[in-house]
Amino acid sequence: MLKKLYNWSSSWTGTIVIVLGIIFFIAQAFVIPSGSMKNTLLVGDMLFVKKFSYGVPTPTIPWLEVKVLPDFKGNGHLIDGDRPKRGDIVVFRYPHNPDIHYVKRAVATGGDILFLQDKQLYLHPKEGNEYIEAHFENYDKVEINGKLYVVNPYSKEFKGIHTDPSVENDGYNPRELFFMHPIQVPEDETFMMGDNRDHSNDSRFWGSVPYKYIVGKPWFIYFSWDENYKIRWDRMFKTIDTIENNTKEDIELNHEKGIY
Repeated sequence: MLKKLYNWSSSWTGTIVIVLGIIFFIAQAFVIPSGSMKNTLLVGDMLFVKKFSYGVPTPTIPWLEVKVLPDFKGNGHLIDGDRPKRGDIVVFRYPHNPDIHYVKRAVATGGDILFLQDKQLYLHPKEGNEYIEAHFENYDKVEINGKLYVVNPYSKEFKGIHTDPSVENDGYNPRELFFMHPIQVPEDETFMMGDNRDHSNDSRFWGSVPYKYIVGKPWFIYFSWDENYKIRWDRMFKTIDTIENNTKEDIELNHEKGIY
């Protein structure tokens, strides 16, 4: 039996089935195409996406974007799973063109209320004021109509989150970068923002992302090079958690040296 299985897996048919099985259900390669997640993920980072992080998406053939199976559940997944959590980096399909993949950070989930004022993000999680006091004790907070809002959540844990001082509210830049009226995220949807806040096309412009478009979570970087094709050896085979920790350490070290 084992010999037959080995012979089958060594054949062209077996190899193709195994490779497609991995791509459909376990991991898929993804290239960071833009600087919207800088300084956490960089242009030229090539990573594997863990496709079982949030359930099992309905399989499609990569690059061709042809569905292999129908969307039986109507939510883009063969098997339901956990939904993205606040602070997760998520790979998803762009809701207005599902053939395109995006990678952003989840900043709010279904039921949360958030708004933007002078580039500052304000979040009221659906769990309420007591949850905020318990989980965001090191953050600034404001109270509006009896609700506590966290100011710039996640920015202390994930140092890659930043704004660009050169992007000003001068009438030329999009208003969405500076102001957004309070909204409540619909149930089973996730509000996404890039860590490079002033250079990111995200939910501020086109709304929150329904679960059906969620693909998975970045796993590890298998290759990386910059715009001059210089290999970034220090990023090779690093998990995203390691990259985030390294980013935090690098930025804190720069601050100690007076570099901002």
